[in-house]
Amino acid sequence: MASFRNRDVLSILDLSRKDIECIFASADKLEYLVMERKRSTILKGKILGSLFFQPSTRTRLSFESAMQRLGGTVIGWAEPKQSRAGDSYQETLADTARVVQSYADVIAMRHPDNGAAVEFAKWSEIPVINGGDGTNEHPTQALLDLYTIKKDKGRIDGLKVLMIGDMITERVLHSLPYALAKFEDTSLYSLAPEGLRMPKKYKDAFKNLNLQYEEIDSMDDVIKDVDVIYSCTVVHNRRDITEEPYRITLAKLKDAKSDVIVLNPLPRVDELAEDVDDTPYQRYFLQPLNGVTIRMALFALVLGAEV
Repeated sequence: MASFRNRDVLSILDLSRKDIECIFASADKLEYLVMERKRSTILKGKILGSLFFQPSTRTRLSFESAMQRLGGTVIGWAEPKQSRAGDSYQETLADTARVVQSYADVIAMRHPDNGAAVEFAKWSEIPVINGGDGTNEHPTQALLDLYTIKKDKGRIDGLKVLMIGDMITERVLHSLPYALAKFEDTSLYSLAPEGLRMPKKYKDAFKNLNLQYEEIDSMDDVIKDVDVIYSCTVVHNRRDITEEPYRITLAKLKDAKSDVIVLNPLPRVDELAEDVDDTPYQRYFLQPLNGVTIRMALFALVLGAEV
């Protein structure tokens, strides 16, 4: 726990396997608060600064729920126009950080610019947790995804994962591979339209991390072998239609392993059919619950609370 006190959580790359397992162990101890809808007092008197410069449903609300479940309180904003950083003043991240650190004990932030969380943390004397920065990373989403997988499969080592989606702008599709690379013998398959495939800089990073990564042309290539299907959208407007090769439907899952699980960070467009919702494959409505648990664990760890 000592290694986490006052520590920023900005990138999965900054976390070791031991760190991730420590977060999971703390989450296991705190999970009952979510499951039983209870509150603890371990963070009584602590204040979360919830600074969301980008729209959010699950990430913002789960950060705020996590702090309140642990007995703390929340200040902040849900859109940049509610702050001087987002109105005509365009206050800098540096000035915002140096001010808000006087009001809170920990910061959770989301920002549309790559590297914004790192820039903010340079000027903040209190811990900063990255809730997503531009198209770069979404480390806490990757942690809750991994936690969801671990609780279901009992392990992460040796699993085969298929990711489907926009590999350029979906930041979790950058963080999740980084997280999988911390474990042994994991295999990752990537399926995306030609213009939305994984950028070279990330593929180079996966190679340097010794991650078994392969781009495929069809779900049929691996559907019988994978343990986890991670579905993301390849369109970002409900007026557009996802091409059939990138959609998950119940019919397509008939060829999968009987115990395969389907994850999706939500919101979905049409990449994930509703006929999967009430099946044993569905885990995407469990992910938000695990998001509260993981974020409780992070708050407890960086603020030095006894779990």
